[in-house]
Amino acid sequence: MLKVNVVCVGKLKEKYLKDAVAEYSKRLQAFCKFEITEVDEEKTTDSPNGSQIENILNAEGKRILSKIDKSAKVVAMCIEGKQKSSKAFAEFFGDSAVNGVSNIVFVIGGSWGLSQEVKRRAVLKLSMSEMTFPHQLARVMLCEQIYRAFSINSGSKYHK
Repeated sequence: MLKVNVVCVGKLKEKYLKDAVAEYSKRLQAFCKFEITEVDEEKTTDSPNGSQIENILNAEGKRILSKIDKSAKVVAMCIEGKQKSSKAFAEFFGDSAVNGVSNIVFVIGGSWGLSQEVKRRAVLKLSMSEMTFPHQLARVMLCEQIYRAFSINSGSKYHK
């Protein structure tokens, strides 16, 4: 069974976000071995300068990379990434399975994004939208789209 892991910086704080992620996680168990891995967010001042932000990204990046198996196909969620329709996203999973991929990891960075090292590890840079979303909401949106992709591939009526 395909393993899908979402590696995220920080913890969800609001109950409604936790509940949404829990619901999609439960639904996804029918299609894959789904898990969420949280890494600590780097502490910072209210207004970090450029070098402090770089240090934050690098520290979080090291934590992220330590949670990713060497054989995993990594997708970096980042603003400069490519946008895909839900159907194209479903094809990504189908193509991965056909090509023998057994472990896909999606990475959501913290408030400042992802380190260059994490982005280099990714086989795909993916953007949800040209709009900006809080990274905690992005986690819910990604979980929903992963569920939608599996639903599309299984012929479910969830995707209309």
